[in-house]
Amino acid sequence: MSSPGTGCCWYAGLFRASNAVDGRKSNLRLWGGQCAVSSLGTTATWWVDLTSINSINHITIYFRTDNKPWGIVIFTKCSSNIFTKFVLGFSVYVSNTTDRLQGTLCFKDDKFTLDTIPAVFTTICPVNGQYVIYYNERLPGATYPDVYSASVFIALCEVEVYGCPASGCFSSNNTSPSPDVNCLYCHIETSTFRGCKPGYKGHRFELGKITDE
Repeated sequence: MSSPGTGCCWYAGLFRASNAVDGRKSNLRLWGGQCAVSSLGTTATWWVDLTSINSINHITIYFRTDNKPWGIVIFTKCSSNIFTKFVLGFSVYVSNTTDRLQGTLCFKDDKFTLDTIPAVFTTICPVNGQYVIYYNERLPGATYPDVYSASVFIALCEVEVYGCPASGCFSSNNTSPSPDVNCLYCHIETSTFRGCKPGYKGHRFELGKITDE
């Protein structure tokens, strides 16, 4: 269901990529068996295949924390968790392929610091796609903030994707079939139909007007 990318090295299944989509997030330690963890590299890529094009609303990521708080300790002015610097600068994409550059950039971190980056991160991304891709990099020759790590790795304990589980979604909970048979997808945020057949134009609808039977 999920696949490692460049720079990933998985050990005997304990840190396998699918750990990040198994629904478990009670133990965020390295050896807790609930996190996808890779070796260090210049790039780090993780993706989940939703098996079909879905209408996505938002994505929530639980980072590996080793069950320690994130942020700056006031008295020492040092980070209380060594993993924050490896997460800074990350990106989240939604794509119809495993190539992030062919998809939509949902979020690119260029503002978080060691004391502001959340251990549980949520981004709104109302787009249609089959793959949700997490990406980070420390490319040779590129300049990064001093607080960034010199290399990156995957440290994801859970990635939750929310939205409609099928094409043609409709209604406030995004599960009812679309009343427009000529358009495949609805845009949850703008309330318009997309992916229409040639010659058809999606109209606007009101979420919540149609309810499940």
